[in-house]
Amino acid sequence: MGWFDAIKRGIAKTAQILRTDVRDLFRAGEILDEDKLIQFHKRLIATDMGVKASDALVAELRTKHLGRTVVLVELWKTISDKLESLLKGDDSSTWDPNQPLSPLKFAATGPTVILIAGVNGVGKTTSIAKLTNLLKKAGKKVVLAAGDTFRAAAVEQLTMWSQRIGVEIVTKPSQSDPAAVAFAGCVRAKEVNADVLIVDTAGRLHTESNLMNQLTKVRRVINGQIPDAPHEVLLVLDAVTGQNGIAQAQKFTEAVACTGIILAKLDGTARGGVVVAIRQQMSLPVKYIGVGEQIDDLQVFNPQGFVSALLEGNDI
Repeated sequence: MGWFDAIKRGIAKTAQILRTDVRDLFRAGEILDEDKLIQFHKRLIATDMGVKASDALVAELRTKHLGRTVVLVELWKTISDKLESLLKGDDSSTWDPNQPLSPLKFAATGPTVILIAGVNGVGKTTSIAKLTNLLKKAGKKVVLAAGDTFRAAAVEQLTMWSQRIGVEIVTKPSQSDPAAVAFAGCVRAKEVNADVLIVDTAGRLHTESNLMNQLTKVRRVINGQIPDAPHEVLLVLDAVTGQNGIAQAQKFTEAVACTGIILAKLDGTARGGVVVAIRQQMSLPVKYIGVGEQIDDLQVFNPQGFVSALLEGNDI
């Protein structure tokens, strides 16, 4: 399945709202009035796009089309352009879906450290495996550090993935200090001249301050071992959680200064509008999206492709 087709499948629920319900609001030849814009705003909220992004979209339509005869191709073009702008934020660049490592920041010298965070059940371990696979296929030497020591099953699962992919993994006994695993991972990555060290962390709840403090400690230990590390702090979010993902992104960013999102489980049940909400409220880019269960089902997020898939069939 190609990138575009995978995205279309993943945001089918969101696209259905926009293509069916919203399209019924706008009819060619009618005058666009305020009532239709209010109804449109409600539909956008239903996609989990968030109030801020929905306000921005409606404001754009109000400025360019209110009181004028509806020309569908022009109206949907305005929506498309604004959505793409919101997803890009202050960064005007667009990552290339054909360059799997283009969203990542790499260290100038020494190992690049990628810290992975997220609550239990979001697909964190599987996302790490998919990211490791991308790096390995690109010729990078990768070491994993299994820092989710509170769950033996998590260490076992990551170890299994490391064996399948063919990369080294650093582990410690169950209930060990996760920061000690991160420390050992840094040491090993330097010993073997690894290109990338990926550090897993416990699937902690963002509402538990003591666990979040421990995550902060992990980051501090990494930085003490490798200058400027971690170079990326990627938060794995479950696309199905919708607006709850915003609260998670806020808390994790406060604790470890997240640099981007891996949006997992973006399938037909997800409300893909949360991608826009996260970008607007947190200024955090979605760098990768998980569009399936297979090892290759991690795709570079591309705003233009996302919007095209979302609005395909709306006369644009």
